[in-house]
Amino acid sequence: MTFATRAPVRIGHVDFMGIVFYPRYFEMINGAVEDWFPAVTDVDFTSLRERWGLGTPTVRLDTEFLKPSRLGEILDISISVCKVGRSSCTVDYILAMDGEIRVKARGVLVCTDAATLRSRPWPDTIREKLIQSQTAME
Repeated sequence: MTFATRAPVRIGHVDFMGIVFYPRYFEMINGAVEDWFPAVTDVDFTSLRERWGLGTPTVRLDTEFLKPSRLGEILDISISVCKVGRSSCTVDYILAMDGEIRVKARGVLVCTDAATLRSRPWPDTIREKLIQSQTAME
């Protein structure tokens, strides 16, 4: 099961050429992750931080920028879980417009103790749901 959402290209996303300034794609991806995580795990980032004392920083993000995106376009963003580790989760991101892929990325999120900023194992309930999401896509 691939998670899907949409993001409009806004004026704040574009550079003087009128195309998305590449760091803004990372902001779009992060916004999609904030929607994806609770949809898959039933735990939103506020609860994750306040109730569990955890965060999920991105520690790696390999990205290919294939085609530019312009002001006013609506990008489809998909997130697919590739691999779930003890304390990490590898995900694929696709940003596309009308089926034309604009950006492909693979990222690694790490379950992190908010107090110590060190990785720690996923709580069992969260890890199980991440694995179910991965299995559903295979």
